[in-house]
Amino acid sequence: MKTKINELSKAVGITTAYQLQKKTDLSPSQAARLYKDKVEAISLSVLEKLCNTLKCSPNDIFGYNEPQTVKPQLPKPDARKPDARKPAKQPETPKTTASAKGMTTEQVAKRLEPITGKILSNRRILDYVKAGKLKSEQSGNRTARFFSEADYLEFEAWYRQSKNL
Repeated sequence: MKTKINELSKAVGITTAYQLQKKTDLSPSQAARLYKDKVEAISLSVLEKLCNTLKCSPNDIFGYNEPQTVKPQLPKPDARKPDARKPAKQPETPKTTASAKGMTTEQVAKRLEPITGKILSNRRILDYVKAGKLKSEQSGNRTARFFSEADYLEFEAWYRQSKNL
């Protein structure tokens, strides 16, 4: 925001910061900053002194310069090419829930907790799968495994027997 103090001062015959200081009874540094438009803020008492001396209103003192903003010009999307700003649509894959396929490794671990006294890690459960003690069905991705209720109950019976529980 700019001030028009210099212009208004000249209109009433004040041509220097020193003259502005004497007429407004401001400090020399403050008068110089006001005259050169190097101010950050103006108190109401200083504004009143300026308005009385320059015979103007506060609206006359302040001028607002709206910042020039340049809108970035985005390239127009080519009708033949997919729009680079929009992600390409992925084909929807049917989502299967764990309950439809069976139990997840985490669910098996939680069900075994009362028997084992601790929650078995996914790695430990997969060790039982590799050893053939627990049957699982692998999902489409390589990390998800599902266990049927019957396979889990068979494994639980084997585990209790092997640990003499």
